[in-house]
Amino acid sequence: MKFVLLDGNSFCYRAFFAIRELRNSKGQPTNAVYGFITMLEKLLKDIKPDGMVLTFDMKGPTHRHEKYEEYKAQRKPMPDDLRSQIPLIKDVVRAYRIPIFEKEGYEADDVIATLAERIKAAGHETFIATGDKDMLQLVGKSVKIVNPQKENFIYDEAAVKERFGVDPERVTDVMALMGDASDNIPGVTGIGEVTASKLIIEFGSLDALYKNLAKVKGDKLRANLEAGKEMAYLSRDLATVDRAVPIDIDVTALKRCEPDAEKLAELYREFEFRTLLKNLPSAEDKNAEDAALEYALVSDEKGFAKLVETLSKKKAWAFDFETTSVNSLLARPLGVSFSWKDKEAFYVAFTEKGPLQAKECLERLRPLFENEKIAKTGQNLKYEAMLLGSHGIELRGIAFDTMVASYCLNPAKPNHNLDDIAAEQLGIRITPITELIGTGRNEIPMEEVPLEKVWPYGCQDSDVALRLEKTLAPKLAEKDLDGLFRDIEMPLVPILGGMETAGIGLDIELLGDLSKEMEKTLAAVTKTIHKEAGTEFNINSPKQLSEILFDKLRLPMVKKTKTGASTNVEVLLELSEIHPLPKEILKFRELSKLKSTYVDALPLLINPRTKRVHTSFNQTVTATGRLSSSEPNLQNIPIRTEEGRKIRRAFVAGTKDTVLVSADYSQIELRVLAHLSGDENLIRAFKEGADIHRYTAGLMFNLPMESVSDTMRNSAKTVNFGVLYGMGAFSLAKNLNVSNEAAKDFIKAYFDRYPKVKVYLDKNLEGARKDGYVQTAFKRRRYIPEILSRDVRVKAFAERTANNMPIQGTASDIIKIAMIRIAGKLAAGKWGARMILQVHDELVFEVPKTEEKKLVAMVRAEMEGAVDFKVPMDVSVKAGPNWLDMTEAA
Repeated sequence: MKFVLLDGNSFCYRAFFAIRELRNSKGQPTNAVYGFITMLEKLLKDIKPDGMVLTFDMKGPTHRHEKYEEYKAQRKPMPDDLRSQIPLIKDVVRAYRIPIFEKEGYEADDVIATLAERIKAAGHETFIATGDKDMLQLVGKSVKIVNPQKENFIYDEAAVKERFGVDPERVTDVMALMGDASDNIPGVTGIGEVTASKLIIEFGSLDALYKNLAKVKGDKLRANLEAGKEMAYLSRDLATVDRAVPIDIDVTALKRCEPDAEKLAELYREFEFRTLLKNLPSAEDKNAEDAALEYALVSDEKGFAKLVETLSKKKAWAFDFETTSVNSLLARPLGVSFSWKDKEAFYVAFTEKGPLQAKECLERLRPLFENEKIAKTGQNLKYEAMLLGSHGIELRGIAFDTMVASYCLNPAKPNHNLDDIAAEQLGIRITPITELIGTGRNEIPMEEVPLEKVWPYGCQDSDVALRLEKTLAPKLAEKDLDGLFRDIEMPLVPILGGMETAGIGLDIELLGDLSKEMEKTLAAVTKTIHKEAGTEFNINSPKQLSEILFDKLRLPMVKKTKTGASTNVEVLLELSEIHPLPKEILKFRELSKLKSTYVDALPLLINPRTKRVHTSFNQTVTATGRLSSSEPNLQNIPIRTEEGRKIRRAFVAGTKDTVLVSADYSQIELRVLAHLSGDENLIRAFKEGADIHRYTAGLMFNLPMESVSDTMRNSAKTVNFGVLYGMGAFSLAKNLNVSNEAAKDFIKAYFDRYPKVKVYLDKNLEGARKDGYVQTAFKRRRYIPEILSRDVRVKAFAERTANNMPIQGTASDIIKIAMIRIAGKLAAGKWGARMILQVHDELVFEVPKTEEKKLVAMVRAEMEGAVDFKVPMDVSVKAGPNWLDMTEAA
């Protein structure tokens, strides 16, 4: 049998420094735990041992300290962040059912050596996992060293001899001469590893060397050896491991056992190791029968009729459609599952012919889906609502979306897929979609997956969604997030679905002309670039651009990366101050990106049925609570550049009888800051309707507003927004092109005039450090464990986030509240107008010309009345034939 003996301390240190920053949402460092687990899994995979043991050093002196007081004295104390993780790592090890050995007064190396001797005596093979070179003395026919620092490189006797030039039993003789700086073993002054190895090879041993000291060549070397004899023998004693530690060992008890999957799942949930959790075989996976899943396929008229009757009598159920596409507007439903009891579900498989055709089934289910008294639960219910909407069915009674609930609980999570949430919240592994349809080139359409695989998968989705509601709902209440969830996020689900379904018109001809125009501009810019460079080259190649800038033109290297000199935006902006080429490169990049991302891509996104573009509004992506959009991403169209504005002109009203109306919150984040901070000066400025930037400049420069120059106003504007985003003196100086001292004076002047803003921001940081999170005025949370980081850059970013999130997040909550209010008015009044876009602080509507004036008044009233804050909300409303050419609406 093969046994692995693991040096726990060595493993923990390596894991800690391999992953420098990782914490759970409570702020607990978890980098060493995560690194330890991944290294342990790799070791188990590489070696495939029959048994494993972990050893750890214990506090307190050992016999080595008694012999040499300075032993390991130079070692720095264990980092606090690592120390706090050692008990967690031991918990993981116990959950793996791996025994841990420790002995007071002895080092882990001694315990390992003793275990290796006992295992060898029992006739088994031992692999010692450690990075300590002194452990090479234990290598023999049945004992090998595995070095995790070298991709689990295995040292056998031949490898030891190649490393030191001597057999394993002479490793301590070599170390007696060379010493070991890591353990503060002195060795002999002036002798390094190469000389130490040569001497032991030449004389055979440390004892033989000192018996034949006169034969050593070199007076200085001989003198050093003579003077260091006592230290040499002491060093050998210190480096020699004890193979007879008094511990009780039953070798048969060291055999591997199956890990405690439930305990590991509990720990992984605590640490928030979602990937590890998802890949963990759970108790339910191993015992499918014990899980008692009662899933059923409904494939005939009798079964369907009975299901419809049962559903009509229930007050709540979860459901999930299986379809042919992720695009709900183009998807064809293949079947639908329902669940109203844990671990039970029914799947209706639609057929092309016969009684269970999709169209007929959906019509019979219509009264249930449209019954608002039946509470519906599901994962990503916006998709289901849009799918049903495309069949003329309005989904009512939307009660609980598991994806949205997961997002509210932790918006910083990278995704909120059902399999991830199930692993994290329920500790179970569910079948991912990729197991049915494959990935990449091997991916097949859902309609080609055999029914025997589809229906259990469909049942699983509705069943798990139902179970998740029972887990997530109490957690939302516990964290005081149920108001945010039920009053803001859930009502938004069908609204966003309606906006996506509505889409927006696109002027294809204009985009075609714009593409040709940009092509000509790009050709001209390319010509200028090549002229400035003095040669033709591939502008899109960072390597070739780097050679032109730094080798040919000899421009200063601003920033280095692993692959060479950086040519990113920041570098080019700095270099453009001393040479015209970088500025042209930036222009080329911006034009190329706009052309490929929008001008050429937008026509390809037109829905063939509606002839409109339907962006996706992502409700569960940003950590601040803001909505994002994709395919196309409307957030990133630059409004400040001429080219960006031209692209906006392509978004048009759908008919000649309609116009687009845009309603935009004015300086909402600064207004939110005024409310949250309660600063009297800031509040007064907004109440008086002052130009906030000119007002701020007047305070900062001690001038009446009419005497403030445009330059002063711009400086104040930069400071106003800089405060929101945690801009320090260095960044402010760079933005204003002033000295650091001047920037510090600006910031000081700002806080002197708005003292409560400073108090508020400081209180935010204090709360983030204490609680591990910040929140908006509507209790939306963002966890910021990184604020406790010892890494200066990581901590600085966390502090900026802590100051900005409550402001930006509150602003996003306000526009969501406004959207809910407006949607309610539109539905109640049976308007022809539709809300179609939300971008940052702006809402866009497509409105019949006959309703324009009435809608403008309604939208302004609902947006300005969305919240009752200490300052008024100001809304600018414009109307026009397209998204660019708009004039102020009355």
